[in-house]
Amino acid sequence: MIPGGGQPNMQQLLQQAQKMQQDLARAQEELANTEVDGQAGGGLVRATVTGAGELRALKIDPKAVDPEDTETLADLIVAAVHAANENAQTLQQQKLGPLAQGLGGSGIPGLPF
Repeated sequence: MIPGGGQPNMQQLLQQAQKMQQDLARAQEELANTEVDGQAGGGLVRATVTGAGELRALKIDPKAVDPEDTETLADLIVAAVHAANENAQTLQQQKLGPLAQGLGGSGIPGLPF
């Protein structure tokens, strides 16, 4: 048995894990500050969400407003928010995907991610 033989590897793993955690936190902060849009009805309704999926803005063109047909407007709003959230998920995959992969088999061995 080599004295202290396992210690440098454990220290290196801990440093690597800490760096990955910092990178992940930085990416999550970036997502929270990045806004993406989604639209419906040919742009009559536009939703803006953060990369983390928080609704920040909703713009409705007056042409989309028909007091006799509020159901269509509601559908357009839901579709615009859905499209914005899909764009946010794409952004999340771009920002967090490489970090999540680093936590798996090619990253730090022994971690259950």
